[in-house]
Amino acid sequence: MKAVPLPESVARRLDELGEVDLLVGIPSFNNATTIGHVVRAATAGFAKYFPQRRAVIVNSDGGSTDGTPDVVSSSEFATPDTILVSHQLTPVQKIVTPYHGIPGKGSAFRTIFAIAERLGAKACAVVDSDLRSITPEWMQLLLGPVLQGFDFVSPLYLRHKYDGTITNSIVYPLTRALYGREVRQPIGGDFGFSGRLASHYLTKPVWESNVARFGIDIWMTTTAIADGFKVCQAFLGAKLHNAKDPGSDLADMLVQVASSVFDLMSSYRERWAQVGGAEPVPLFGFPHGVGLEPVNVNVERMLGIFRGGARDLHEIWEKALAPETLATVLEVASSSREPFLFPEPLWVRVVYDFAVAYHRRVMPGEQLLRSLVPLYLGRTASFVLGTAGSSSDEVEAIIQGLADEYVRQKTYLSERWA
Repeated sequence: MKAVPLPESVARRLDELGEVDLLVGIPSFNNATTIGHVVRAATAGFAKYFPQRRAVIVNSDGGSTDGTPDVVSSSEFATPDTILVSHQLTPVQKIVTPYHGIPGKGSAFRTIFAIAERLGAKACAVVDSDLRSITPEWMQLLLGPVLQGFDFVSPLYLRHKYDGTITNSIVYPLTRALYGREVRQPIGGDFGFSGRLASHYLTKPVWESNVARFGIDIWMTTTAIADGFKVCQAFLGAKLHNAKDPGSDLADMLVQVASSVFDLMSSYRERWAQVGGAEPVPLFGFPHGVGLEPVNVNVERMLGIFRGGARDLHEIWEKALAPETLATVLEVASSSREPFLFPEPLWVRVVYDFAVAYHRRVMPGEQLLRSLVPLYLGRTASFVLGTAGSSSDEVEAIIQGLADEYVRQKTYLSERWA
């Protein structure tokens, strides 16, 4: 295993620290306006819930030019948490370091894993640097289960019904069907994990792939489940961040996440072939209602891109989709039905067909997966139109129904894969 490069100053700092009990990693890139709040919440969480534990905050930065590392290094956090933090029996340490490798969250996490291993951390967590909803309780919910014997803590948030459409339409139901664990938000972004799982992650030869970019979250979750680590969920309330219209700016993320999911399918073929259903995992925290920010959706734009794809991507879709799937997709694209409908069973076949085509390398992976984007937007438009008047609970029931459809059609996937 190739050692993760660390600056000499950071290596010396690690030698000075020796060992720690708890580690929280924060990847960043130009997050000076938000990262201070995240550091304060983590520090207050250590003081409130783990005052006798040796704790460290690691900022793994991607070359910020707005002073983000300076905000983390500063100890001037004059907030209501200051009194609470003063009761921390063991001072919270901070390490600020650049990361190396492909620019992206995964490379930042790799540096955090390496520092966790070097410090012998027992319980670790990673949290996003732009969180506005993080509270000190997140430290208890992400680190506490690890100290009780769990290896991986996946977040559970309440989200707006149109936030997280890649998760809801592809990543969650597909991961559930493949690996048999009811982990609702496998690309949530904020995770707890054991030191031994951090070391396990470092042994994997994935750091020159899309895992180093957006693919890290699903890779962490799938690796923990498929390699037999002890998994649970923690309810963290709302995740307030800069949510995007699901019809805009998500192409790169979809390509990178889908490529990671499909690569993992090839790696863990023997594992998922043996799975027939889905089991719940333990939940920490108490689910409760929270205020959510609205997500604006441009349905007409999504439908335009989908129908444009049906017109312009026929040759690629012909290689990716089974003939009967393609024929039905083209019927849907040309239909004048109101409201527009992209049926769930068809969508599941599309995803499974693309997984098989990616596995068979029918064309370069990125070209293939970019052609999935219009199909995803068509399905998302159908979902938005079909749930316009639905409550959050009703939408969740629809998503669960889609997840069950993935399970029902898993035989179709296995037959095509073989």
